[in-house]
Amino acid sequence: MNKFLRTGSILDEILEKKVEEVAIAKQSAPLATVRELSERVSPAKDFRSALHKDTVALIAEVKKASPSKGVMMPNFNHMVLASAYAANGASAISVLTDEQYFQGHLRYLKEISKSVDLPTLRKDFIIDPYQVYEARMARASAVLLIVAALEDSQLADLYAIITELGMTALVEIHNEDEFERAMKINPTVIGVNNRNLKTFKVDLATIERVADLIPDDVTLIAESGLKTPEDVAHMGAIGAHAVLIGEGLVTSGNIPETVQAFSSQQRG
Repeated sequence: MNKFLRTGSILDEILEKKVEEVAIAKQSAPLATVRELSERVSPAKDFRSALHKDTVALIAEVKKASPSKGVMMPNFNHMVLASAYAANGASAISVLTDEQYFQGHLRYLKEISKSVDLPTLRKDFIIDPYQVYEARMARASAVLLIVAALEDSQLADLYAIITELGMTALVEIHNEDEFERAMKINPTVIGVNNRNLKTFKVDLATIERVADLIPDDVTLIAESGLKTPEDVAHMGAIGAHAVLIGEGLVTSGNIPETVQAFSSQQRG
């Protein structure tokens, strides 16, 4: 299945690399082995339920770097960061596992998932079932699926595997067209990314346009460009159940205080 839908953006370069990475990983640990190991770990925590509360739930991201910003946290320690998130009110933890472009690692996900009593999300560029089994093997509770990167059939197949393994799929969209494609698989959780893939420009009006389309029984997550408690409160006011924030936390200067502020905003 290691193909992808071209977007005409930097995402294509990242996904080309991901195809190579998956092929190499399969040589060192065959799919059957990874699948078997994924079935031995403890059941996934309920990612979606953790996001439903009176406040806007915070999915705090363990993020060292990005292609556009470079290294954001020179003194990065994934366990210290995750522990600070958990101790100060985060509802779930997103872990970047892409090594080439974000300086993440699958090991970070495994170690955080074992040590921190919160649901975890594998944040990566998922194009192959192998990566889903890797995520479960690392005790992830949820896996990101980027609609822009996947054919309809691929999206449906990956969603089915994630669900079968007891995890939650965070189905990410950027616009109304992708929303229509996402709804074909009846997702329970949709993330709206406010960042334009081609320009990297962030526009919070993106989720404002799409929010009204989201069915009431679908959990809505706002992603990208959220820097202040007021931004979080605004997302809650337009219907978001949760926000996913990385850069706004790791560059804040006072992570515990920022997590507390972001995770205490009322919905509605």
